[in-house]
Amino acid sequence: MYKINDNYLKLPGSYLFSTIGKKVAAYTAEHPEKSIIRLGIGDVTQPLAPAIIEAMHKAVDEMGCAETFHGYAPDLGYEFLRNAIAGGDYQARGADIKADEIFVSDGAKCDSGNIQEIFSTDNRIAVCDPVYPVYVDTNVMAGRTGTYDAETEMWSDVIYMPCLAENGFAPKLPKETPDLIYLCFPNNPTGSAITKEQLQMWVDYANRVGAVIIYDAAYEAYISEENVPHTIYECEGARTCAIELKSFSKNAGFTGVRLGYTVIPKDLKCGGVSLHALWARRHGTKYNGAPYIIQRAGEAVYSEEGKAQLKEQIAYYMKNAKTIRDGLKDAGYTVSGGVNAPYIWLKTPDKMTSWEFFDYLLEKAGVVGTPGSGFGPSGEGYFRLTAFGSYENTLAALERIKKM
Repeated sequence: MYKINDNYLKLPGSYLFSTIGKKVAAYTAEHPEKSIIRLGIGDVTQPLAPAIIEAMHKAVDEMGCAETFHGYAPDLGYEFLRNAIAGGDYQARGADIKADEIFVSDGAKCDSGNIQEIFSTDNRIAVCDPVYPVYVDTNVMAGRTGTYDAETEMWSDVIYMPCLAENGFAPKLPKETPDLIYLCFPNNPTGSAITKEQLQMWVDYANRVGAVIIYDAAYEAYISEENVPHTIYECEGARTCAIELKSFSKNAGFTGVRLGYTVIPKDLKCGGVSLHALWARRHGTKYNGAPYIIQRAGEAVYSEEGKAQLKEQIAYYMKNAKTIRDGLKDAGYTVSGGVNAPYIWLKTPDKMTSWEFFDYLLEKAGVVGTPGSGFGPSGEGYFRLTAFGSYENTLAALERIKKM
């Protein structure tokens, strides 16, 4: 008789965004006459940049000729893309990352869930609270998080690092010693960022206690402040303690075509075992690379035309973020974020819970956001709004909220 992985049964409820989808679908069915403005899930709305489309068309034509046809991609990804990433995202910023330390994949979400597979199940994880739920959920599935307390909404074996208003929504070093530390900056959902000096503190700590930092830099393209690092490898000593995850979804609009990568330096070792080699073996066995056409599209992101066009798109979203942030402040709400990330972190009014405010906002304004409690216990009493909608919808949503 076959058996299932009992760890999946420990997961509470459904995935956050599935719950939101069901609630919105039920509301729409009951009120078909009402228009809904979605500022919840962090999906982009601007079309792919012309330079990217041109590269994809050219790659499609190549796939139609025997002389230029491509089958399976190399395990690490095509060299042309890895060279572009190494030069554009790292070496240009003084970070010593080589092309053969980059693993191209079909997205950072997959990598953030899969990376834990190369670590023992008795490692303890530390996570920012609140934070992207995939980090904890995939460790639950692996059996690394202990038991769940429904009252506190916390796992017994997870080290939570509260990110609160009083500490600028940035975590403090944990009192307990973790083995794996998940950091995401600029942060999803709070939109907060940390300085290079603050990040260096984490790198020094990880090297001192023998921990590995899994650093999610999916939103680095939205950084506007000079003292905020774009990669953890700007910090001294990061090559011996850090893995970095990056995505093309938010900086280039690849949510519908899927492309990302993971960086594991060759200096990162555990008891003499290379984590780079382990991930390479995993990559080769569980192939999750991206097709040739998509990798050529990724290469176009680093072209002069691509960089200029994507800079305009990012500015468009950040204009939305400023509009929401300033408008809500003027309306008397307490908000943060929206400076180095396309997310606004809103304190719910009148002591409403996160889900109470979700229902209130949907019913009264027809606006969908994301309850902060879905990102962790410290997210209770907060609400995330995304700047990824159109500017017209952003203005309309803001007016609706002000009228509530």
